[in-house]
Amino acid sequence: MTVSLRHARVRYGPLEALHGVTLAAPGPGVTVLLGRNGSGRTTALRALAGAVPLSGGSVVWDGADVTGVPAYRRARRGMRLVPERQAVFGSLTVYENLTLAAPGPGPALDAYPELRPLLPRRAGTLSGGEQRMLALARALSARARVLLVDEPAQGMSPAVAARTYDLLAGLGACVVLAEQRLPPALRGRPGVVVHELSRGTVAFSGEAGECARRARQGRRA
Repeated sequence: MTVSLRHARVRYGPLEALHGVTLAAPGPGVTVLLGRNGSGRTTALRALAGAVPLSGGSVVWDGADVTGVPAYRRARRGMRLVPERQAVFGSLTVYENLTLAAPGPGPALDAYPELRPLLPRRAGTLSGGEQRMLALARALSARARVLLVDEPAQGMSPAVAARTYDLLAGLGACVVLAEQRLPPALRGRPGVVVHELSRGTVAFSGEAGECARRARQGRRA
């Protein structure tokens, strides 16, 4: 289930956002693309999904080059992208959003029981944290082979955020998260891979524990 970028370049007009990035996300397991705003982490996630075209390099999934495969075909093969914004259908109810991904909302409500009283509400009227729960509930119900999520816990309470990371880590899929900081729930979890991006290049690759130690050493220095 491994998905990877190989010497990937992405341009937005005259600006290059990724400068020959090479990274791999093994599955099943969690990989975190870490970096500040403008680091390239969201662009790398979108490049994996096919939401932005490469100007150079390739995307490889399970050993096959899928660089030229459109995003909708990658989705049909089991790759799901949950973007940071506009991840739900605002004009549809919560119930309608959930049943787009699965015949019934049961599994989604098991994951996020907070959504049960919101089922008749229009998704566009939900708070930011509630919309993140809805977007992730839909993705979890879809049983993706590769799940790509930008800022999964944005707007959530600490308890719901911790549950979210437990759910993602327990999926048995290749899960790739774009984050500004390494989530506390993942710092001590074995097998979590981290790629830290800075200005469109990979500054560090390793396990989460090593990344956390590196950050602590940097603060002491």
